[in-house]
Amino acid sequence: MKVLKLKKHYLKDYLNVLRNWGEVYGPVKQEDKYIYGLLDDLDKLDTRMLRTILPAKKFLVPPRFSTFTFKDHSYEPELNNLPNRVVFGVHPCEIHGIVILDKFFLERFPDPYYGERRRRTAILGLSCVPDDKCFAKSTNTHFAEFGFDLAFNDLDDFYLVWVGSSLGDDLIRLKLELFDEEIKQSDLQKYMEWRAWRDTQYKLNLDLTAMPDIMELNYESPLWEKLGDKCLACGACSMVCPTCPCYNVQDQIRPNKTEGKRERLWDSCMYKQFALVAGGHNFREKRSQRVRLWYTHKLKAFITEFGKAACVGCGRCIDTCPVEINVKTVVSELKGGK
Repeated sequence: MKVLKLKKHYLKDYLNVLRNWGEVYGPVKQEDKYIYGLLDDLDKLDTRMLRTILPAKKFLVPPRFSTFTFKDHSYEPELNNLPNRVVFGVHPCEIHGIVILDKFFLERFPDPYYGERRRRTAILGLSCVPDDKCFAKSTNTHFAEFGFDLAFNDLDDFYLVWVGSSLGDDLIRLKLELFDEEIKQSDLQKYMEWRAWRDTQYKLNLDLTAMPDIMELNYESPLWEKLGDKCLACGACSMVCPTCPCYNVQDQIRPNKTEGKRERLWDSCMYKQFALVAGGHNFREKRSQRVRLWYTHKLKAFITEFGKAACVGCGRCIDTCPVEINVKTVVSELKGGK
């Protein structure tokens, strides 16, 4: 994998050049939170961001979008005119989240809408230092070796930049003169020292050993009723999670009843109507059942199906749930409060 060096004061110059390829997004502060915002003004960029409200999945699976329009007896897929986008500042744990979505939407259930957006979206990673809600080291998602086009590692006055794809190489060549192709041993040594230091900064460490077995043995645990009583069924955990793939489909039909559009929008298995079927039967009417399903998916089912957990340790569920139902508290309860 090719590695280059970029002096920090060249970053905005480089991002400005990337506008020749597509729209450029990055971390922008919004009151006391962060979002991935359009960098129409590069002075908005704030690289101190640790986590955005919504994950980068919003660029690949938008919260709401039209899949096709229909009229009389014909339809027109809305796959054309999708813009190229550069998303800068994606942290390693979120890159792992995108890799999980790739497995889901490109391999297991091929989705042309996801595939086209993925092809048109350049992922530019950025290193980070954890806070007390981040546990990416516990999920082994605190560094990324693939799943990105470029990855920027912040080493004080310069970035070491890993090129992770042919698209990444093309993007580098848009302004190659900004990059130093001669990497010194001292640069690599500085990176290794930074990485060792960063790994000591994790304040939250969760032992996820044998979690699929623990989940299986606790399937009928009264813990789920306890959590169900607390849960607000608001679905916020699904909205902020980088790996939740569920969506609903709705037809918007105009008054003439012969034309309209079909939309997809984010959905959550925490909603009461999620498992409601024709005839009024609901497979998971109780909140306890829905909480159990969510955590079974994150900590058990995805591991047995794909070989890794569907939790990347970003801490968004900890930051978001108003009643403190999150991976940290659930794992602790499953292990007897230890």
